[in-house]
Amino acid sequence: MTTPSSEQAGLVRVLARGDVLALAFGAMIGWGWIVLTGTAIQSAGSLGAIIAFIIGGLAIVLVGLTYAELAAAMPKVGGEHVYSYRALGHLPSFICTWAIILGYLSVVAFEAVALPTVIEHLVPNYAVGHLWTIAGWEVKATWVAVGVGGSLVMMAINYFGVTTAALLQKVVTGLILLVGVMFVTGSLFEGETINMLPLFTQADTGVFAGVVAVLVMVPFLFVGFDVIPQAAEEINLPYNAIGKVLMMSVVLAVVWYALIILATSLALNSSEIAASSLSVPDAMGSLFNAAWASNLMVMAGIAGIITSWNAFYIGGSRAIYALAKAGMLPAPFAKLHPRYRTPTNAIFMMGFLSCLAPLFGRPALVWIVNAGGLGIVLAYLFVAISFMVLRVREPDMPRPFKVSNGKLCGTLAIILSFGMACLYLPGSPAALSGAEWTIFAGWAVLGLALYVHALRTYGRDYSDRHMQADL
Repeated sequence: MTTPSSEQAGLVRVLARGDVLALAFGAMIGWGWIVLTGTAIQSAGSLGAIIAFIIGGLAIVLVGLTYAELAAAMPKVGGEHVYSYRALGHLPSFICTWAIILGYLSVVAFEAVALPTVIEHLVPNYAVGHLWTIAGWEVKATWVAVGVGGSLVMMAINYFGVTTAALLQKVVTGLILLVGVMFVTGSLFEGETINMLPLFTQADTGVFAGVVAVLVMVPFLFVGFDVIPQAAEEINLPYNAIGKVLMMSVVLAVVWYALIILATSLALNSSEIAASSLSVPDAMGSLFNAAWASNLMVMAGIAGIITSWNAFYIGGSRAIYALAKAGMLPAPFAKLHPRYRTPTNAIFMMGFLSCLAPLFGRPALVWIVNAGGLGIVLAYLFVAISFMVLRVREPDMPRPFKVSNGKLCGTLAIILSFGMACLYLPGSPAALSGAEWTIFAGWAVLGLALYVHALRTYGRDYSDRHMQADL
């Protein structure tokens, strides 16, 4: 019988400090800041949106601190999988990791839909060849081809090794930062504070509803720092440095989103934002009074698609590989390429599911984001609980990066993660729709089937022996 342990040589430690920071920060800034900034300002007002991102960012910082301590203490591939197994056991470990894989896949699929969408702003009316209509939106053949083609390219880059993927990540993240600095600086000199009105949007259900509507976006937009623990066995840094780089990436992302919202609201008034399909490029064009500036920002958005897409191919494939290596998914997903040392079948799975997303058209973008967001916050909740359990059960465990006031931090991380999860439930202003619950439920059923198959094939003892050897 083929078992996950058939693979002899493992992953290789090649990622330096700059690689790791670019990996996490590039994952978090992605394309969402181009697409969703205008929506956030319309939902909560300029200041309301900034406050929502700061509140959500603080919650992510607290969760990030729990990750930072655990990643430094257990620098093993799979991240959440390892922490939750040690603290909570076999099934909770699978649930936690399967949930975060949904989050990673949601981003990878999101980018497969985002790429053909942004190309429309550079090449208008390129989408031809009607295929079908979903939720009132016509799916066109050339539109699908761009999304599928992009996903195949990203899959190939990741197939040929993490070093190639890391180099791409550093170069493209640098380009995004350069354009972002131009945008924020231009807004401070050329923007108008009166454009920021209204500071808060007063909906029928009150200011709070608008802030909540933005808060529910935050887990999806900030997911990415957790790619660092997934790739822990490929990071060539002292263990305490892993935690420090993780926290630096989170803080940088919070600052980035707040500044992008500020710059957009200084550049465009509420009517202009409402009329804009991509408010950030339009704001850039308005500040510099030139079409090239708007197109440059669109190119930065494409760069963001690449960084996010790339990072989550890495994170998702390593999470799948870790589960398979532990006997919690079928053994073929634990296969590493003999030369490139990449989890090839896990990468192929990510690529296949990413290629399906464009077939569902642009409506899939929102469905995938929200369903994946719930998976992300559930994983955060499991990690925060694992952090607290290990602080109580194993107080003397070596912790190269130890969080001050750890129990308070862990408690707050649990409360905030649980609170964010509740935002997706029926009765909340941002509750999931029927289509989104269908995606989430389908993923849960698929996970259950694969888990039961692996358990029957390899046995619980195999997983326990493997995990105990790693820990």
